[in-house]
Amino acid sequence: MHEIITLQLGQQSNYLATHFWNTQESYFTYSEDQESPIDHDIHFRPGLTPDGTETFMPRTVIYDLKGAFGTLRKINALYDVNEESSPPQALWHGATTIHRAPALPESAYTQSLNAGLPPPRPTPSSVRFFSDYARVFFHPRSVVQLHEHELHSSIAPFERHAAGEELFAALDREHDLLDRDLRPFVEEADHMQGVQVFAGFDDAWGGFASRYVERVRDEYGKVPVWVWGLQERMGGVARDKRLLRLANKARTLTEIYKQASVVVPLAVPERLPGAGIQLDPASRWHTSALLAAAVESAMLPSRLKDAARRETMGGMADVLNAMGKQSVAGLQMSFARSESNAQKDTRQRRLTEEQLSEGVQLDIRFTPSDQLDLYSRSNGFDRPRVFSQLIASRGYGDEEAEQAEEVEMDEQGRRVRRSAYEPVTKSYNSPLRFPVLDSFPEIFRADDGEALTGALDITTSLSTDSSVSSRLKQLRTTVIRSIGLEDRETLGNELMEMADEYHEGWSSGSDDGEDD
Repeated sequence: MHEIITLQLGQQSNYLATHFWNTQESYFTYSEDQESPIDHDIHFRPGLTPDGTETFMPRTVIYDLKGAFGTLRKINALYDVNEESSPPQALWHGATTIHRAPALPESAYTQSLNAGLPPPRPTPSSVRFFSDYARVFFHPRSVVQLHEHELHSSIAPFERHAAGEELFAALDREHDLLDRDLRPFVEEADHMQGVQVFAGFDDAWGGFASRYVERVRDEYGKVPVWVWGLQERMGGVARDKRLLRLANKARTLTEIYKQASVVVPLAVPERLPGAGIQLDPASRWHTSALLAAAVESAMLPSRLKDAARRETMGGMADVLNAMGKQSVAGLQMSFARSESNAQKDTRQRRLTEEQLSEGVQLDIRFTPSDQLDLYSRSNGFDRPRVFSQLIASRGYGDEEAEQAEEVEMDEQGRRVRRSAYEPVTKSYNSPLRFPVLDSFPEIFRADDGEALTGALDITTSLSTDSSVSSRLKQLRTTVIRSIGLEDRETLGNELMEMADEYHEGWSSGSDDGEDD
């Protein structure tokens, strides 16, 4: 069934993934005359509760710190059939006293869902945790709380790459995390398509993810592994904290690059385009929603039911790795703000293969800045040479899809371009629009400033291009002196080796970042 197993590592990833799962849940249909274009078995698993009730829950494992889950319980209402029963007393026959911490109040959104009422749209002030806007139930095996660290702790903040590595090593030594948490989901799959990982790159979760992905690669050597590396916006962050975040990212990126099939660093841009986006940068509910819309749209081909439109994670990774180990990709997105923009977007989708291979530039670029100073004039975002690009467009009509497919280059044509070191492009399309749910913030705006609701036409681009080289060199220059002497040379060399992969058959004529 080409199942995809998801790993969610940390707060940033769990906010984004909650939007992702809400969107997947919205694709379900409940009448015989409706058929969803999505193959739900790819991301959801069937099961039974203790009382025999059939369930259909995400194939995911959610890791976070103590205090981060909010009202999300490991044993949810579907499985909590013996909530009032007495605790087992096989080893103790005396009196027992149960002490319970005060329960967190559920959000108004969650209360309405549980009561079967139309829920009010959350607000930035009402969202305290990612569970405050979650629409799906998770299997008890999916929820893994790590008690060794506490969320927002000032005594032992979970913010350094080494802390994440140490935590993973300790837990894996005691429990064998893959065997305990991941393997049960893998063994349920008939034909696993791949593993997708959402993880913070700029804090300790980067270290945790590095070791986890390494173990996944050791255990499942040929399975595609996609890693979405999330970074917080730098605005308002002290300079020393920005440097720490970039150093964390450098370590995480070099380590995950060795193991992952595709790595996509992600951050909400410090500057957003015009009137099309209206979000609160201090609200993780807002910023993660924008990222989720792009990520969910970019990977839509991997879960389509129509075999003619579907593409596997492995197939998409092969296109992006056009000329060797070019697995660091960038994500861009555009959306139609009005009927006229929708027509313009459709024309853009109909570009020829040659035009597409020059590099489609969309409105919002989610590539994080690797510079210490905010709003620097250049961050390697000048018009780059594109090596490979995946264009995913949603909102097509059937007629538009047929016209777009006429210009799609076949696999033989892509192999010819790859062998000639020419850019490789593949496009995907679907009539399924992106649903703007009641759990989703009203961040997308029309030309007149009104919030866009209902559903959106979205185009995304995943690409590998020459700008990766300059950004990696910039990252090396920024962080190298903050790295300990024992690791400085190794990290610097690894970043330069990665940068060199994006010079294959091409030279920028620039030596930026070569010197310490």
